[in-house]
Amino acid sequence: MTHVIAEPCIGVKDSACADVCPVDCIHGGDQDPQLFINPTECIDCILCVEACPVFACYAAEDLPEYWTHYLETNAAYFEAAKPA
Repeated sequence: MTHVIAEPCIGVKDSACADVCPVDCIHGGDQDPQLFINPTECIDCILCVEACPVFACYAAEDLPEYWTHYLETNAAYFEAAKPA
């Protein structure tokens, strides 16, 4: 299981979730519309869920169906960042 950041983060990008992440797996640059959770590094500690002021962090299995594409969005962010 992994956690995912969904639509409520867009335009907000409050870093409270990143501040509490014990494995530093939440990232996003100034140019990005939201923050992202690296699915291969997430340890499912749920601290991001508790810290997020806009309720954008979800366990993958709790993600509303209409936001399931954020599973791919979060993973794709880190795939694009891998060195060639």
